[in-house]
Amino acid sequence: MSAEITLFVNPTAGRGRGARVAQPAASALRAAGFCVRTVSGADAGDALAQLRTAVREGTGAVLAVGGDGMVSLALQALAGTLVPLGVIAVGTGNDFARAMGLPVRDPEQAGRLAGEALKEGRIREIDLGRVNRAEGAEGAEGAEGTGSGTWYGTVLCSGFDSRVNDRGNRMRLPAGRFKYDLAMIAELAAFRPFPYRITLDDGPVIETEATLVAVGNGSSYGGGMRICADAVPDDGLFDITVVGDCTRATLLRVFPRVYRGTHLSHPKVTVHRARKVTLEAAGSTAYADGEPMGPLPVTAECVPAALRLLMP
Repeated sequence: MSAEITLFVNPTAGRGRGARVAQPAASALRAAGFCVRTVSGADAGDALAQLRTAVREGTGAVLAVGGDGMVSLALQALAGTLVPLGVIAVGTGNDFARAMGLPVRDPEQAGRLAGEALKEGRIREIDLGRVNRAEGAEGAEGAEGTGSGTWYGTVLCSGFDSRVNDRGNRMRLPAGRFKYDLAMIAELAAFRPFPYRITLDDGPVIETEATLVAVGNGSSYGGGMRICADAVPDDGLFDITVVGDCTRATLLRVFPRVYRGTHLSHPKVTVHRARKVTLEAAGSTAYADGEPMGPLPVTAECVPAALRLLMP
């Protein structure tokens, strides 16, 4: 085992904030006898290139410092390798860390526990989702042009919630999560269910009107919305939550239940389990781990034991 640990720090965090929030974790790791190297970069692409170099050179582990976006970026370098991932969850949503039972917003504890896990071999192999644009679609060659697709750890969403993301991302003001609340109100005003074509494990096409479809490797997204509440990240299967053709009034009644996961019992909600799913719907964008994947159609595949995760 290499005694070097790589801290993967958000290159876009303002005024060095990423490096500052990483310091308690770095101090805890150095106190445990590890050599700590920090990887950041000028932007996300540069940071990922540097992280891939660190992985090739044999770093003992990578600790992603930030939120689900940083975890998602780290997955692109770590999926399918023997290098384990630790998470210093100091972002907004932290859905990946919560789903895996990792500390949230306590970088010192997270760093200490990651060091202990590495020394004691407490590693859990978990599944990841891998997203590809449908054959023939623009950009279908996959992330970074590798042909291997884009990896994700939590939820791929499409439909109403992705429309809210699209609108929120276009809004300059207000700052923070409030703009997504405003975006939701605006989207509700023009809300219509989407005509979906859903294919599970190369089975027959399911044609249905749906408000949204979420493909969960993990249970939650959006900072605790348990859209795929029963998803298990090491069972080799996705949980696919389909919210049917709700009216605006029904959607407003069902939405608060998502935080408890009790929406799954609603008659308009159906859950499927599959290793692979293809989603087609005109006018809908896919997001995975909160990052845009581009317009549908997309195909997501559950890849068993794709990631080694440091556990408390």
